[in-house]
Amino acid sequence: MDKYLTEEFWKDTLNRGIEWFINTLPSALLIIVLMFISIWLFNKLMRRIQKGMIKATQKLNEEEDALEKEKRITTLSNIIRQVGKIIIYSVFILIFLTKLGLNIGPLLASAGIAGLAVGFGAQELVRDFISGFFMLFENQVREGDVAVINGTGGLVEEITLRTITLRDFSGVVHIFQNGKVNTLANMTKEWSAMVFDIGVAYKEDLDRVKKVIAQVGEDLQKDEIFEEKILEPLEIFGLDKFGDSALVIRARIKTKPIEQWNVGREFNGRLKKAFDKENIEIPFPHRTIYWGDAISPLKLSKDE
Repeated sequence: MDKYLTEEFWKDTLNRGIEWFINTLPSALLIIVLMFISIWLFNKLMRRIQKGMIKATQKLNEEEDALEKEKRITTLSNIIRQVGKIIIYSVFILIFLTKLGLNIGPLLASAGIAGLAVGFGAQELVRDFISGFFMLFENQVREGDVAVINGTGGLVEEITLRTITLRDFSGVVHIFQNGKVNTLANMTKEWSAMVFDIGVAYKEDLDRVKKVIAQVGEDLQKDEIFEEKILEPLEIFGLDKFGDSALVIRARIKTKPIEQWNVGREFNGRLKKAFDKENIEIPFPHRTIYWGDAISPLKLSKDE
């Protein structure tokens, strides 16, 4: 304790502090500044590469192929950006610790042992990363797709190596761990389709009904607003089933991804108007209620 009270001890401590402040602190601050500059340059480089690749895909003759490639480029760019940031942070933190005079050798060894121990307890996390990698590698789903994951449908807003973020039609955000995705249905990969089950009365002439349906589909495809959204002419598969009160005709329109609902709503509206114009009946169930004479609550005469 006596040595801490001597004047020489405090002078030596002060000198070492001044020396560290002059020699080490500027270097440490410079490392921190360089780290943030590196992150900024990396993000800028990734954005430029992403824009360049998207611009190149837009020159393709098949516009739908360009859209699909743009989705995949955006998804993979975000993943690479996240991994790159982790690497840059790790490298600069090690350099910073070395500059402060710490021996990072034992630290790395301890981190390796700790990582091994954590790995056994974090098998679920490892499973998420492996599942996420294969999900991206196999191009199963991309940001901007509409997908049904584990029975929940919505727009894919973000994909990482660990999770998928899905926003449903009501605006609710659902987050799924990649390792727990049991079923995945991509509704907007390469192309989409709207399927119609059109019911008409049994008395109607099917050939005439199909002719009206085909004409509505042809007019819709010629519309300047919808012609770019529809990939192929309306397909009419014919009589699909005999319903309780209607003959059901099945048809389909192939569209660009995510456009099937807009095209389908417009087609339904136009078909209703066409059926009304042509006096084609769209049936609905009718019910006759029979009270019975013994329990008739209303004593009505024929004249009434």
